[in-house]
Amino acid sequence: MTSETTATAEATDFDPVADWDRNHVMRTYARQPVRFERGEGAWLFDSEGKRYLDFLSGIAVCSVGHAHPVMVKALQRQAAELIHVSNLYLTAPQARLARRLVELSDFERVFFCNSGAEANEAAIKLARKFGRNTGGDSKTGIVTARGSFHGRTLAAVTATGQPKYSEPFAPLPAGFAYVPYNDVDALRAAVGPDTCAILLEPIQGEGGIHPATPEYLAAARELADRHGALLIMDEVQTGMGRTGKLWAYQRYGVIPDVLTSAKGLGGGVPIGACLARGAAADVLVPGDHGSTFAGNPLSAAAANAVLDILADERLCDNALRTGESLARALRALGERHPDTLGEPRGMGLMVGVAVKRPVARAIVAAALRHGLVINATSDDTLRLLPPLTIGPEEVDEAVARLDKAIRDVEEGLPNEA
Repeated sequence: MTSETTATAEATDFDPVADWDRNHVMRTYARQPVRFERGEGAWLFDSEGKRYLDFLSGIAVCSVGHAHPVMVKALQRQAAELIHVSNLYLTAPQARLARRLVELSDFERVFFCNSGAEANEAAIKLARKFGRNTGGDSKTGIVTARGSFHGRTLAAVTATGQPKYSEPFAPLPAGFAYVPYNDVDALRAAVGPDTCAILLEPIQGEGGIHPATPEYLAAARELADRHGALLIMDEVQTGMGRTGKLWAYQRYGVIPDVLTSAKGLGGGVPIGACLARGAAADVLVPGDHGSTFAGNPLSAAAANAVLDILADERLCDNALRTGESLARALRALGERHPDTLGEPRGMGLMVGVAVKRPVARAIVAAALRHGLVINATSDDTLRLLPPLTIGPEEVDEAVARLDKAIRDVEEGLPNEA
């Protein structure tokens, strides 16, 4: 029996909801055996009333926690006024959000969409048109990194440097090249006159929380400038304060031409954004690209509320400070489990932990039983993405629960003596 089948079988003990899900939702997710009903701050509550400490945040989405009162009020107020009219008309929440994002970054214009994949799709289309405008029909190549993840639309999944995500959907769009992450020489060899863009994550998220070296991003900037290409940074997971700055590029001092954002931008409400500067900001014109729901008043109000909370509660500073505390606690935990845990890596509250044996997913399942929500990007990496609102007490509680989960897994492993 597969883990997906097991999880589904256990989930059917809850109530008819699991049966509806199993019978009527396409089987694209391996559901965990829990149904969450409500959240408050860094805590989730399941259908049985059990409380869980959320150190995943909906995969870096619920950046200001669950049911933040400022967020709730903003959504209630906007829902009572106007939810949607389409992008054929001007609305204040979207225009205000665009102005604020520009003022808080090095960019000039924003295209709104509904997700990170759509933001990257917009960036890819923008880059292809930019290349043709500046270098002719052959200037369409896009260089990305192996181990990357850029989304699940056809172009975004092709840009993703992990064949397991794209191979089932061949034939794929042409023109993408892949290089090892953090390998400057390989990047130099791949970028040339026909390159229209270099697309990189400053920290690979789904690839296992691997930060770029400063030298790598600096080389990408230099190569893009030399060959008349755009440098695109995918900040879907790293952006909105997760690394201790509003945008991860600000920690490196390397400014891209295009930046993509989503996840934490809406705090749980779907919204994405593609930001551009310089010549890239004026590439797309009416009719080139669009989205029915993008930047609607409700999602824009949510994102404006997130920006308010980030500023008022100084959550970027908290992500940096609390992230350092979390990393120290995880190192101490590794000392208690030297055969299982390796060093933590990442920035701020975007943390990966190396697992020395292929038991990361077993640890995730055990942690869930102990009321801690985390996930694994692979058999050898745990990922922790808590809300940016967490404090020292919640860090201590999460590490204590993770300790219990690791002990459970270790006790179940065969004796290697």
